[in-house]
Amino acid sequence: MWTTLVANKILRKGLGSNNFAADYPTNVEESLLDFSILEEPSLSGQSILNHHRDTLKYKVFVSTWNVGGVALDEDMAMEDFLDTCNDSYDIYVLGFQEIVPLKPSNVLGSENANVCMKWNSLIRETLNGNRDCHHGSDYERKRMHGREFRCVISKQMVGLFISVWVCSDLRPYISHPSVSCVGCGVMGCLGNKGSVSVRFQLHETSFCFVCTHLASGGRVGDDKCRTSNVAEILSRTTFPRGPLLNLPRKILDHDRVILLGDLNYRISLPEATTRELVDRKEWNALLDKDQLRMKLMKGHVLQGWHEGTIKFAPTYKYIPNSDLYYGCFQEKKGEKRRSPAWCDRIIWCGKGLKQHLYTRGESRLSDHRPVKAIFTVEVGVSRTLRGLRSLFLSERFDQLATQFEVSSKDNGLLCKGRSSFQI
Repeated sequence: MWTTLVANKILRKGLGSNNFAADYPTNVEESLLDFSILEEPSLSGQSILNHHRDTLKYKVFVSTWNVGGVALDEDMAMEDFLDTCNDSYDIYVLGFQEIVPLKPSNVLGSENANVCMKWNSLIRETLNGNRDCHHGSDYERKRMHGREFRCVISKQMVGLFISVWVCSDLRPYISHPSVSCVGCGVMGCLGNKGSVSVRFQLHETSFCFVCTHLASGGRVGDDKCRTSNVAEILSRTTFPRGPLLNLPRKILDHDRVILLGDLNYRISLPEATTRELVDRKEWNALLDKDQLRMKLMKGHVLQGWHEGTIKFAPTYKYIPNSDLYYGCFQEKKGEKRRSPAWCDRIIWCGKGLKQHLYTRGESRLSDHRPVKAIFTVEVGVSRTLRGLRSLFLSERFDQLATQFEVSSKDNGLLCKGRSSFQI
């Protein structure tokens, strides 16, 4: 059994685009049975409905965090990092790296689902404000305004983990969720490095979020390995075309694309110079030699990608449980030195994305600091769907409904004389 699993990983045999965890399935039939689809979405915060342009705007919270293989403390406070006091976010996209140590048994063996369940449980309790008595009023307020959050898709590959959450009023408008994993690690195919990509459609707009962990190393030429990883991820990631063969298959085919993760790009300066500039907080001088920034300016593999302005300190490498960068003291003989660097990044591609915030968190759990960004995203709404919603609210639906019956056995919508009902 174990050798079969290893062979499948080496041969890049995928586990299927529908092999992911979620709070409930998202499909057309379930949405038709949920009458919340007949209502306009609850527009709080910056969510704006424009009836003339058939466009919605939603706020998306995106974060990435390399937790360094440290075991999750289920009492860990995440309220500040997830900004739960601000209830205007509609979607949360949370990407993690090294949720398990990258030792051979984890790289070659099967994923430990318990780790993901613990992270999702902590995220759920934090987002919905019901972790302790101090957030009781928060929780009741969110319930009253329909702002509970549910996981629509989450997926792990070795240490990589991505989890996407949407507020309850958006759930009926999410369709075609799927995942695609690409390993770029040991032997060029194992999952200690690589990506976990998720995609879904919100109304008529397709989204793709790519959680990545690229090749490490601060030696000359290591940045080429990282860029090669990006090219592999863009070329090998594929999604199903959907029942009508009209859904995007590749990452860059989607309308809105955000890539987040431990990209591991370093600063091309001598270590002493880097540390001196960090001490003086001269971020612009450091960014002039930042490998990712140089790749973005030159284009090639990352042509058309964008990143917000960095006004925060490098996120790597810290002594865990401290605010000190690794190497500020005399290391043990033989230990590798690590210069500070902005390893943890969020970049995006495509129109209809506007970034409002790009900053880092201050958790001391690992040797990385988490990074987060806030976006406003534009989403198109089909006039046909608006017409369908009007049909459901009219007397014509009562006439149409008599042709169908609801089966309590499988919770599906069945057409009399036929085995399924499709639109």
